[in-house]
Amino acid sequence: MILYLHGFRSSPLSYKTSLLAARMQALGRGAEYICPQLPASPREAIALALSIAQDIPPADLTLIGSSLGGYYATWLAEHLGCRAVMLNPAVHAARDLASQVGVKTQYHSNEAFEFKREYIDELAALAVPAITQPQRYFLIAATGDELLDWREMVAQFADAKQRVIQGSDHGISDFAEYADEVLAFCGVGTGVGQ
Repeated sequence: MILYLHGFRSSPLSYKTSLLAARMQALGRGAEYICPQLPASPREAIALALSIAQDIPPADLTLIGSSLGGYYATWLAEHLGCRAVMLNPAVHAARDLASQVGVKTQYHSNEAFEFKREYIDELAALAVPAITQPQRYFLIAATGDELLDWREMVAQFADAKQRVIQGSDHGISDFAEYADEVLAFCGVGTGVGQ
């Protein structure tokens, strides 16, 4: 089972999650892929993810976290003991999102939501100073990320499997080139390059 956690202001309609959902469907494994719309509250987002993951054995679960979703996936992987793929993950989310307090809109629907000041404390409570089992993680970091520092990502996941993309951007617009490698780490054979 793959549980995809999208980033701040994003949704299940993002390019990366839509691409992975289509690949899983094409493999006849669409039912093994979940990407819920995460609430703005970090506490509520974690509660939602835990409610989905609670009955899945850790060996059968891989989290994929993009940006803020990567921050959530780090906390969840540490607590659940499952694998996780990080796509340009936020490493210091409380610091990075402190400037985002207020009314925002979602990228894919323009629906308004409020990112409240207390959410910064909720993010701080989810900080993972260091991962404990690097072999369970796969980091994809783009040096061209215009929002987050790829060097912080590389340092946070220092002993994990890593693919550092020269250039690209925060959304990893060339993600199609890496999707099969991500799915292989999740334990999903795609038939490509195998």
